[in-house]
Amino acid sequence: MHKVLYLTRNGLLEPLGQSQILPYLLILSKHYRISLLSFEKPADLSDVLEFRRAVELCKNYGISWNSLTFRSNPRPLMSAIGAFQLLVFSIWHCCRIRQPQLVHARSYVSASIALLLHRLFGVPFVFDMRALWPEELITAGHLKRGSLLHFALLGLERSCLREASAVVSLTQAAVVYLRQKYPRELLTQRLVVIPTCADLRRFQPIEQCNNGSRVIGCIGTMLSGWFLIDWIREFFDAFARADPDSHFEIISRDPPGAIEAALHASPMWNHRLKIESATPAQMPAIVQRHTASVMFYAGGATSELGRSPTRMAEVLGCGRPVVASPGVGDVEQLIRKHHVGVLAHGTSSAEMDACVADLLVLLKDPDLARRCRCTAEKLFSLENGASAYHQLYSQILD
Repeated sequence: MHKVLYLTRNGLLEPLGQSQILPYLLILSKHYRISLLSFEKPADLSDVLEFRRAVELCKNYGISWNSLTFRSNPRPLMSAIGAFQLLVFSIWHCCRIRQPQLVHARSYVSASIALLLHRLFGVPFVFDMRALWPEELITAGHLKRGSLLHFALLGLERSCLREASAVVSLTQAAVVYLRQKYPRELLTQRLVVIPTCADLRRFQPIEQCNNGSRVIGCIGTMLSGWFLIDWIREFFDAFARADPDSHFEIISRDPPGAIEAALHASPMWNHRLKIESATPAQMPAIVQRHTASVMFYAGGATSELGRSPTRMAEVLGCGRPVVASPGVGDVEQLIRKHHVGVLAHGTSSAEMDACVADLLVLLKDPDLARRCRCTAEKLFSLENGASAYHQLYSQILD
């Protein structure tokens, strides 16, 4: 078996790791001997049972997992220390007798380490971009355009795009942008689109009770700086006006009090609002009970070209439609082409009322659930995603 070193700053124990890292690696471990380096948050490590379950699962699939502790504050110092830890562990892996033949770098920090390993040891690497990180930081207000740090990140991006053996993008929209920005670096580069996928064996449709109240859901982080929480409030207002019996659920790991403070819920529906967190194992049942799921990102910005919401794959897999803002990766094109959701074009009462009206019409379509599920199977199947990575690995290693 070829040996692959997988580097990620996301934790294997967090929801994203459970949905977007571990499932892929379990499938790929049939073909490769995988060593995994991840950063785990202290809160996740404190769940001893879940940690032991992940350790045992990795062991059963022959995955060698080393976890580092993720610390965010103070941000610049701890980020630098974390990158240094990742570098030391990566060099240690490359200096062992069984050194990796390929490095899979998830996002930019990991790619910076993989780039150095490539220059030191000649090991090829996959730059799995996930998103346009420098632009995301600017959109969220964490980075100033034109600053020294911004120029440094752009230099890193250019080098990784040029020297990687393959580049993975989440969206076709980001590919178009990157080819325009870096025509020379990407002239002969192997550039593949693999969107965020879902385990569709877990996220499956169920028959929804027609006698129950409609439940409008929103899942995932809302306080990241990239999510339009004011759009959520206006949409909930509009839906409550159209359907006074409707209920609303926000499922997030963000503190409920902080979400409430940012949301400013209307007295018209705040008594019908539930805000809670959930484990990855609970998510399929939660999504299945939702009538539709809302995802409003700061669309239109360059940063959003590379976004492929994980929640979209899970929602469609359950046969439920999505409500989204335009200008987010390939989301708008997908909704229009496959008729699996509606778009909100602004926060005015007229615009949100129109969006709700479109959704209510769509919900009457008897073919909606089947169409959502078929779209998920075609575009967001975990097996298809893992197969695409396997094919990419094989092309590089062969």
